[in-house]
Amino acid sequence: MNYKEIYENFKIDNDFDEEIKQIEKKLQDKFLKIDEISEYNQLKVLKAFKGNDLQTSDFMQSTGYGYADTGRDKIEAIFSDIFKAEDSLVRPSIVSGTHALSIVLFALLKAGDKMVAITDDPYDTMQQVIGIAGNKKGNLIERGIKYDKLELDSYNRIQYDKIGNHVDDKTRLVLIQRSTGYTQRRAFTIEEIKKAIDYVRKANPNTIIFVDNCYGEFTETIEPIEVGADILAGSLIKNLGGGIAITGGYICGKKDLVEYCANHLTAPGIGKDEGLSFGTNRLVAEGLYFAPHIVKEAMKVALLFAHTFTNLSYEVIPKIDDPRSDIVQSIILEDPEKVKVFCKAIQEACSVDSNFVPEAFPMPGYEDPVIMAAGGFVEGATSELSADGPLREPYVVYLQGGLNYFHGKLALKLVLDRFKKEKFI
Repeated sequence: MNYKEIYENFKIDNDFDEEIKQIEKKLQDKFLKIDEISEYNQLKVLKAFKGNDLQTSDFMQSTGYGYADTGRDKIEAIFSDIFKAEDSLVRPSIVSGTHALSIVLFALLKAGDKMVAITDDPYDTMQQVIGIAGNKKGNLIERGIKYDKLELDSYNRIQYDKIGNHVDDKTRLVLIQRSTGYTQRRAFTIEEIKKAIDYVRKANPNTIIFVDNCYGEFTETIEPIEVGADILAGSLIKNLGGGIAITGGYICGKKDLVEYCANHLTAPGIGKDEGLSFGTNRLVAEGLYFAPHIVKEAMKVALLFAHTFTNLSYEVIPKIDDPRSDIVQSIILEDPEKVKVFCKAIQEACSVDSNFVPEAFPMPGYEDPVIMAAGGFVEGATSELSADGPLREPYVVYLQGGLNYFHGKLALKLVLDRFKKEKFI
C-alpha cells in the first residue's frame, strides 16, 4: 500500500516502517497475552450488563432531584458487579480522578485520624489534597488529619516488611497508588497489591485499605477489591470511559464506606438518592462496553513505544518484559528539549487540535510546569492518545492511550521522524 499521501500530510520524511515491523514481530506473544486479558474483561462487562438487565429505558434523562433516574442506579449496580463491590457511586458530578480520590479521603477521615501512603507520596495533585505540597486551603492536614508514608526501596518496590512500622492501631486508612503517576516506577500489579494488603491486615485488621485505581482498570483480569481492598476510586475519562464518557468518576467498595462518600458528595440524608446523571448514562455504559478493547489498544501502543525506545538506548518504565498494570509508558529522555519535541509530535498526531503546539505551563494541582500533548474527542481523556510530564529532572515523558493501535503507531512514526530531524537519534 502507498502511504505517501498520508505521510506528506503529516510531514513525515522518515517513516521507520521496516524497523517498526521487526519490533511488531518480536511483540506478537505479548500482544496475544493482552488480547486474552481483554477478551476476559469484555465478557465480564457483558455479564454485568445482562445480569443487571441494562435496558434502553435506562438511557432516558431525568430532571430535578433525580429520583426517577433509574439508569443512574443501574449503572452503579453494573460497576459493583464488575469490581466485585458491595456498592458503587458513579456520577458526572465527580469531575476527575483526583476529585474521586479526594471524596474518599474527606469522607472517611476526621480530625485526629492517621492515614498512611504505603506506596510513597501519591500523585502530584493528591499531594495538594493531603497538604504536603502547595499549602492549599482546606487540605487534609489543615483539617487535622495526620499523614505518614512508607517510601519505596531503592528498586522502587513496596517495603512489605516495613509496613508494620507505619501502620499501627491508630491508622484509620492506608492508601495504595496502583499507577506510576509522575514517578520513575512501574505500576504495581494486583499480586503486589494483594501482598501489601496482607501485610496491612497483619498490622491492623481494622484499617481501611483504599486503592487509587486510576489508569489500571482492565489491564489485568481482576481488580483490587478481589484481593482485599475495601474501597477504590478512579476517573471515567481514562480507561473506563472508552473514549466515549464525557465526564465523571467512580467509587466502589464496602457499602458503609460508599455511603460515607455519597453523603460527602451530596449531604447526609440525601446520599445516593439524589443527583442527576444529566443524560450521561448511555455514554457511560457505551464507554464501559468499549473499555476493555480500548485498554488493550493502549497497552499495545505502550509496548511498541517501549521496545522502540529501548532499541534507541533510552531507559523505559515499565521495561519490555516487566509486568504491566496500567496503560502508562514512561520514557526517560534526560533532556527538556527532547520532552518538548516528543510532546509536540504526539500533538501533531492527535485526532483533535493537531495543529496546536503544546507548551509547558503551570497547571492546577501541580508544583512544576507541565507540558501536555492531548487532543481528543473528550478534553482530558488522556487514554485517547496523550503524552505529558512535569519539566523537572530527569525529564520523563509519560505516554498514555491510543483508542486504536494504528493511531499509536502513526504517533510513533511522527516522534521518530521529529527526533531524527533534531538529530536526537
